[in-house]
Amino acid sequence: MRGFRSRVELTEVVALLRGDAAALPPEAVAVTACVGRVLAAPVYAPIDVPGFVRAAVDGYAIRGEDSFAASEHNPIALELLGTSLPGRPWLGTVASGQAVRITTGAPVPAGADAVLQAELARSTRGDQVELLGPVAPRRHLGEVGEDLARGELVLPAGRVLRPQDAGVLASLGLASVAVVRRPRVQLLVTGDELVAPGTAPGPWQIVDSNSVVLAGLCARDGAEWLPTLRARDGEAALSAGFSDLSSGPADVLVVSGATSVGLEDLMPTLLARVGTLEVHGVAVRPASPTGLGRLSDGRRVFLLPGNPVSCLCAHELLLGPWLRALAGRPRPFALPHASVTLPLARKLTSKVGRCDFVRVRVEAGQVVPVATSGASNLSSTVLADGFTIVASDSEGAAPGEPVLVHLFDGPYVGPPVPEDRPPVPADSPPVPADSPPVPADIPTPPVPTDRPPVLADSPPRGAAP
Repeated sequence: MRGFRSRVELTEVVALLRGDAAALPPEAVAVTACVGRVLAAPVYAPIDVPGFVRAAVDGYAIRGEDSFAASEHNPIALELLGTSLPGRPWLGTVASGQAVRITTGAPVPAGADAVLQAELARSTRGDQVELLGPVAPRRHLGEVGEDLARGELVLPAGRVLRPQDAGVLASLGLASVAVVRRPRVQLLVTGDELVAPGTAPGPWQIVDSNSVVLAGLCARDGAEWLPTLRARDGEAALSAGFSDLSSGPADVLVVSGATSVGLEDLMPTLLARVGTLEVHGVAVRPASPTGLGRLSDGRRVFLLPGNPVSCLCAHELLLGPWLRALAGRPRPFALPHASVTLPLARKLTSKVGRCDFVRVRVEAGQVVPVATSGASNLSSTVLADGFTIVASDSEGAAPGEPVLVHLFDGPYVGPPVPEDRPPVPADSPPVPADSPPVPADIPTPPVPTDRPPVLADSPPRGAAP
């Protein structure tokens, strides 16, 4: 067995990933299936929407000047020619002294320049209508191109498409749209003790949870998840498993386990044999055994720790940003979580020289670390409301000091606190030095000059690298 002689600073690893991050080539997808995808090129309107003048209210299509003198005391009678309905227009021309009954959304016939509301008119007999009030020309009309004009920029490149965006694309008559291809991710799970999800574990066995967690996180980050591969321990089995992984169609290769410094942790050596091992050992807790490299064909390989929380942490800080960059997501290296800045409930201490991923709860408007902090205890992330990040140069923070919490479930709604969970008093005893540390600034590496800068304020304590 061997220990890590040194670990690479997290900011250096992030800078390495930033340096060559680029979106994958575009592909065409159906407009009906484009929600959540990233637009690869700007979309300009090929047509006017609407493409015809239509009624904005139910009423009568007339020439506005015919109604100027109309009132309840002085009704003006017009000849009623017919009815215009959506999809079934009246095709004649309206002359002075004439009107056409019309419903909302129906084409306004030629010659008419206004629609008088139905409540300002009354029918006297089948071929006549009386106007009881005036309407100005161009009133109550939906003009050609009022929603979208031909040639107008509709959606910019790089936009993550929402349901309403897809609806607009459909309204333009588009059947498909160019989006950034989703990165394909494949995972190799290693370990004699692991059984697949859905399998009852036998003696000395545990169920693999990393494949389930990573599949969900990769989907969140815009990736396509390929079937999980599995390998037992031992050089022959790990080598065969890694060969199967390398020969597959994935754009990003991920290995869970066999990445540390124990007797069975052979993946860094295997990667170095067939490609390049750029990083092994990152100064971050609880994901320090993380490795990073490339195959000879240029595809990236992420060696993630087998411990579930370490694996989740490595994804949030390294694999996730890389996938979002390949998927064309805006600001891929920013954490994809809602966040809130709140004060610490009690003093926390930290070890200088290591970045920390700290699971926390929010109680009564204060930040409280989750007591269970082991890297194998995935339940700690279930108990947590989110996490905060501590800088490697921080020794901790005092009670009441503000920290930035990245929330797992969306915007923070604040108190009230449940009655069965009393708040932690500020004068509680200090947390021991081996407890999870508090967040602090992590310097962001400079963005290469060929990439657009990230526009953001200086990060508060707990900001991501």
